[in-house]
Order: sequence, then structure tokens, then C-alpha cells
Amino acid sequence: MGETSYPIYHKLLDFFCKLESVQKIKAGTVLFQEKDPTHYIYLLLKGTIAIGRVHVRGKEFILKIYNDQEVIVEYQLFKNNPHYQFFAKTLTDCELLAINREQFEDYVLTDPEAMNALVSWLSTSYLKAQMKCQDLIMNGKKGGLYSILIRLCNSYGIMTKDGILIDIPLTHQELANLTYGTREVIQRSLKELREIDVISYENQKFTIKNLQFLKTAVDCQNCPYEICGVN
Repeated sequence: MGETSYPIYHKLLDFFCKLESVQKIKAGTVLFQEKDPTHYIYLLLKGTIAIGRVHVRGKEFILKIYNDQEVIVEYQLFKNNPHYQFFAKTLTDCELLAINREQFEDYVLTDPEAMNALVSWLSTSYLKAQMKCQDLIMNGKKGGLYSILIRLCNSYGIMTKDGILIDIPLTHQELANLTYGTREVIQRSLKELREIDVISYENQKFTIKNLQFLKTAVDCQNCPYEICGVN
């Protein structure tokens, strides 16, 4: 429902599309792992990519889901020998540009407009992360699920006669990974929502039939789409 692109994306695309060729990546491909040396940043042209971490006990957590026209920068900028903080894995077939990290940093350091666009994008990303933390801390596991469903509506929602279709396939386990909960807890909460006709679930896609119920339950602040998303 909301726009997911930012000026920094278009600045980078305009500059680097002349230098780099488009790569086509199959679903299920790992672009990088946690603690790998940072060699590239990525421009996602088409497709869906999950950013996350794997807990020491082996449980996977999804922190963000990127979808079309996104910049993937998951390391400390302008540091010597940086490492990726998270893993990146394609959820669907993707098309992207892989941009050398040093060339990217040189470009934004020498182009004031690009630096301003980068700072604006990083500021929005910071606010987005803070809002996610707030939702989980203030509303608990159930509220965290409600918050993620609202964010999924903003990032992937399509209006239909039945409600807002979240147009991305999600298993209960993947939704649990997004909310940092267990599949059992998420399944119970989703069952409750289905029983009171707030959501429906078919072909691994959720339809939100009563968005206001979710918003009221988490005291939604009706943030702009660029802040309230899963990207």
C-alpha cells in the first residue's frame, strides 16, 4: 500500500547502473552471512529479500523484509574492514545490482546530494527500528504480532472486497520469525483472530478483514508508511 523507494535508491541506481550489470538470483540464495567481510551493498530491483539473524541456539529471526526498489546496507558505514551484522536471503527470485562497498562509500562522500539522501534514509530506518522495538516492548507477543500484521499491510497490502490482502506468502513459522515468538504462540493468536473474523488465511496469504481492531489493540499511532513497514 505504501511506497518503499527512497531518493538514495534512485541516486545509486542512476550512477551505478552504467557500471554494474543486473544479476538474477534464485529464491533461497544467501547473499551474505553474519560476520562475513563486507564487500558489497545491494540495490534490489525486483523480488523479496529477508534480513535476519540466527540465534546461538539455532532459531532464525527475520528483522526486515525488502521488496523491490530497496537499498541493502547491513554494516557500519565508513569503518575499516567492516562485517555484515545480519544475513540476507532471497525469498523469491530476485534481480539486483551488487555495488562494491568502497565505490559506494566514495560516491556518497563526494556527492553532497547522495550524502543528504543517505542521511535521510538512515534517519527513517532508525525511526522504523525504534518503533518496532516500542511495539514489542509495550504490547508483548500478541501485540507484536498485531503490529507486524499492520506493517505487512502497509508494505504488501492490496485492497480487495474481503479486506486487505497481504500479497506475500508467509508460513506460520515465518510470521513467528518476524515477531520473535514461537510458532505455537503465533498459531494460537492467529486462531483467535480468525474466530472473531479479523483475519483469514488461504494459500499462505493473510487477508486483514478488520484492520481497525488490530490498530486499536496496539494503540496505533498511524505513522507514515515509510516508517510503519517491515522493510
